[in-house]
Amino acid sequence: MNGADAIVKCLEEENVKVVYGYPGVAICPFYNSILDSDIRSILIRTEQNAAHAASGMARVTGEVGVCAVTSGPGATNLITGIATAFADSIPLVCITGQVNSELIGSDVFQEADITGATESFVKYSYLIKDVKEIPRVFKEAFHIARTGRKGPVLIDVPIDIQNREIRGFEYPESVKLRTYKPTVKGNTLQIKKVVKELEKATRPLICVGGGVILSDAAKELREFVEEYQIPVVSTMMGISTLPSEHPLYYGMVGNNGAPCANRAMKEADLIMMIGARVADRAVNQPDTITNGKVLVHIDVDPAEIGKNAGPTIPIVGDAKSIFEDFLEYEVDGIYDDWIRTLNEYRTSMQIVRTPNKDFVDPAEFIRELSAQMEDDAVYVADVGQNQIWSCKYHVVKQGRFLTSGGMGTMGYSIPAAMGAKVGCPNRQVVAVCGDGSFQMSMMELATMRQHDIPVKIIVLKNNYLGMVRQYQHFTYKDNYSVVDLSGSPDLEHIAKAYDMKFIRIENMDDYKAGIKKFLKNDEAYLMECLIDPMDLV
Repeated sequence: MNGADAIVKCLEEENVKVVYGYPGVAICPFYNSILDSDIRSILIRTEQNAAHAASGMARVTGEVGVCAVTSGPGATNLITGIATAFADSIPLVCITGQVNSELIGSDVFQEADITGATESFVKYSYLIKDVKEIPRVFKEAFHIARTGRKGPVLIDVPIDIQNREIRGFEYPESVKLRTYKPTVKGNTLQIKKVVKELEKATRPLICVGGGVILSDAAKELREFVEEYQIPVVSTMMGISTLPSEHPLYYGMVGNNGAPCANRAMKEADLIMMIGARVADRAVNQPDTITNGKVLVHIDVDPAEIGKNAGPTIPIVGDAKSIFEDFLEYEVDGIYDDWIRTLNEYRTSMQIVRTPNKDFVDPAEFIRELSAQMEDDAVYVADVGQNQIWSCKYHVVKQGRFLTSGGMGTMGYSIPAAMGAKVGCPNRQVVAVCGDGSFQMSMMELATMRQHDIPVKIIVLKNNYLGMVRQYQHFTYKDNYSVVDLSGSPDLEHIAKAYDMKFIRIENMDDYKAGIKKFLKNDEAYLMECLIDPMDLV
């Protein structure tokens, strides 16, 4: 057994089913060894999408996603995908090939200091210098990626280490890390304080972030809010914690959030922030959630608590464990008047649009798409106006809503949707993107074709980088700069080139029938929707 064989054996021990990547000389020993394994290798067409695909798979399966690329430009291309996963706390193990150990630091062909380059957005990174360290390093990497605040871990493996013989391979049964002991159990005294404050409150509100989904705490959260009738809002990453039409869910907060959700945040007298960073897109004025309120901040990462807003009651721990503890207490609170008020806001503060009838109305289109999608479908939104329309108008039933929230990475949706479909092949997966973000990852249509991954893709086409154009509309008074997408390809010809079915919807005349045709079978399909170039989110 050589080092490459050992790496594959480690992945097998971790029950890895799929590796997304792109080979090169420095990672070739690994890709040679994986041929003798049952692990599926999927060739991505550009390296950053290997991390996005692994991310999509991790998010729907709950397992650690794995990607592997070569040294130099392969590794540096991966960086955006790693940063995207780090910003949204997605568990990945990213394997990079490296030049010969004795040549590191001499600027040889395709050498890059990838551990140094990614230092600020990985949970941890390793440069393996001894083949005997491979089992320990991989055991630790998977443990670090999936525990505490989840995130990506990078392992850089020189080619000579991959080729070197390893004797007596033994995969560790446990991990011993003196300086890494994430807190899971919440402090009992702090939990009791929260219960007492809930009993005193008249307008409590729970704001859920992506951490609730990552900790698999949606069931416990739902039991808690239904038992005590506490209203809920979410950050962008918290969408799909509760079904969109749950009577206690009032929408997404933030710059582009639901008006009634933002008003609820202002008028609440107690806010429980759970698994959310209190970042600027969700809470652009931290004073609004601290002045005159009791702020409870629950997060598995102690560094996030108090970083942007000082909580009255901080609780460090895993959301699932903490809500299991909450369910053991009785909360003597009655919030009927508060819920009636929020229900009135939800009705009276609905967004009123005046869409151009010559084009597809993205709001109504996404509502109808949601209605026709299967109950457990996975909806993957890209970044730009399409993302905000998706956040506002997609109706989650029992499925999942995925997007790039923290980093806002264009081109995320197609590779992430591929990963989601590979991870859950029996679920319907739809990627929604703009014509700008589509062109950042349309090369992955080849991956879909080669590996038979039937993702359905919708392109909301307005011939602009819509979100930037909208910003320039308000900030620079329609003085548009470098946002015109003229020269974009004919999507019907693109679909034909990749042997995909294609449909174009130009207005709202037959959009329901078009959506039905698009969703009918579990097959790759490309839909183009023509959107008014001047439409606003």
